[in-house]
Amino acid sequence: MAMQEPPGAFVSGPLVVRDGSLFTDLYEITMAASYFRERMGGSATFSLFVRRLPKERSFLIAAGLEDLLNYLRDFRFSDEAIRYLDALNRFDDGFLDFLRDLRFTGEVRAVPEGTVIFADEPLLEVTAPIIEAQIVETAAINFCHLQTLLASKAARCVIAARGRPVVEFGLRRAHGIDAGMKAARCAFIAGATMSSNVLAGRYYGIPPTGTMAHSYVSAFLHEVEAFRAFARAFPANTILLIDTYDTVAAAHKAVEVAKEMEAQGHKLAGVRLDSGDITALSQEVRRILDGAGLHYVRIFVSGNLEEHTIDRFLEDGAPIDAFGVGTRMDVSADAPYLDMAYKLVEYEGRNVLKISTGKETWAGEKQVYRFRDRSGRFGGDVLALRDEPSPSAEAEPLLRTVMKSGRIVEPHPPLTAVRDYCAAQLAALPEEVRRLRDAATYPVRYSDRLVVLQRSLEDAVKASEVAPAPREASRHSADPPGGGRPR
Repeated sequence: MAMQEPPGAFVSGPLVVRDGSLFTDLYEITMAASYFRERMGGSATFSLFVRRLPKERSFLIAAGLEDLLNYLRDFRFSDEAIRYLDALNRFDDGFLDFLRDLRFTGEVRAVPEGTVIFADEPLLEVTAPIIEAQIVETAAINFCHLQTLLASKAARCVIAARGRPVVEFGLRRAHGIDAGMKAARCAFIAGATMSSNVLAGRYYGIPPTGTMAHSYVSAFLHEVEAFRAFARAFPANTILLIDTYDTVAAAHKAVEVAKEMEAQGHKLAGVRLDSGDITALSQEVRRILDGAGLHYVRIFVSGNLEEHTIDRFLEDGAPIDAFGVGTRMDVSADAPYLDMAYKLVEYEGRNVLKISTGKETWAGEKQVYRFRDRSGRFGGDVLALRDEPSPSAEAEPLLRTVMKSGRIVEPHPPLTAVRDYCAAQLAALPEEVRRLRDAATYPVRYSDRLVVLQRSLEDAVKASEVAPAPREASRHSADPPGGGRPR
């Protein structure tokens, strides 16, 4: 964080949030106060994962790690935050004094941003004294939930476009400033080429782009004069919006302006369609443009797009060159949330689990091993305990140590590098898993040791209704009949 920021602040994109330690749910602080009172300061590991994928999602793209690491690095309670907590009349002076000196001193292991992940696989695990690990739960879920959700939706739109450019267009309907910034960032990671968001261009280096609105066209007495005015202002990158009135008539006007531009040594970059029967209109507009020798003029389409509409247009033979995707991508309209959880899996060397119906968790610190087939495509994953040896020399461990003793291990990679990595991840997905409809389920297996541990702990909890036995005792259990989800 820049030195000029006030103590206790953190940066979320271009936003500086004062008293970032209070960016949490109250129960995180009340639990911390009880831990403090009971003198519970042992090491705890929490795992952040998605229990199940939303409908029609066959994979997710992990995102949000950079923001979380910055938050943990700069975590502290300012004097103003302490005074606020004191005014709630819930916490004693000893605990507030403890919070005043509290910093995050723990370890984070995580998959890199842009990694393809599946249900039950940890995006990250946090190991720290239990108060530290507990109190950052809300921030961990908040940062990673939204960005993983949006990157996953954007990746589907990019896949649907089949190599054609996708431009992020949804800022005006994003859920606030920070969400709008994160939507642009995540879309770029997932493969979008540009964004309409100027601030995202300034802060993240995402190329900004834009055309014109219908209000611009209607502000002129004649549509063609609006086109000419815009071409005079931006001759190097003119894209004309041609569906304010009569789209076909406007296409002929665009030809007229394009010829005038050619006479001045310039070329019309494109025309944009935003409404109507996109397939039929794009075909007619393409015919008009080509008939005038304007094969170089691209057709750009926007307006309530998402992966299924993009896919349908291209299946129907619409000659579209690029897509502007906005609201439905930036709010992940068809799946607006993930069943993401941050759960305690180990405390003071004791494996911990939850057996609530529908919300079961896997015990113990984890590692995810990924296999590839001979073509380089992903062939399956194994969810294992952290200290298990790799199941094979070819298996790739996904979770890496990214923070030690509260310090970020390496500088954050450039956003372009995250984008390239994500593209490679998507390319390595099997075609049957990557498809938009009726996708195959990617194979995730659970290691024998993990299943043995899980079942022995479940049985112990159900039998005695006390805390599970230490981890070492589970290593001598009988082999299980086979892997599976927590039963």
